[in-house]
Amino acid sequence: MEPDEMIIPIACDHGGFEAKQALKKFITEIGHLTIDFGSHNDDSVDYPDYAILVAKAVGTGEYERGILICGSGQGMCMTANKVDNVRAALAWSPESAALSVQHNNANILCLPGRLLPVEELKAITKAWLDSSFEGGRHERRVGKIHQLTNH
Repeated sequence: MEPDEMIIPIACDHGGFEAKQALKKFITEIGHLTIDFGSHNDDSVDYPDYAILVAKAVGTGEYERGILICGSGQGMCMTANKVDNVRAALAWSPESAALSVQHNNANILCLPGRLLPVEELKAITKAWLDSSFEGGRHERRVGKIHQLTNH
């Protein structure tokens, strides 16, 4: 594995399946690896069943970052944020994706697979993967988030 290469667990429900397939290829093209946690087709499934798989893998530290995709991105985001050590962010633009990492140290990116074109989802994903946590004043704020769930 290259020094900057990450392994990204990725999952979706039926509403995010098409976008997930495109993003897996894109993520590989920009130098990272993906591990597909499902769903593996566009049959109707319950998004929490897939969100929790990636959230637990990231929350336990097995992986640094993960990506979740459903129709709106909301359900995946709400589910993932129930897991300790997860800071899932729903991003609708490259700028919001970058800020979610820079200021909030987001470790899961949630995307609206049905609401944005694939090219925009790619730009959002790249901005998120290319961003780093700034620390400083943001460290204190992220710490306060963790005080709510970690005991």
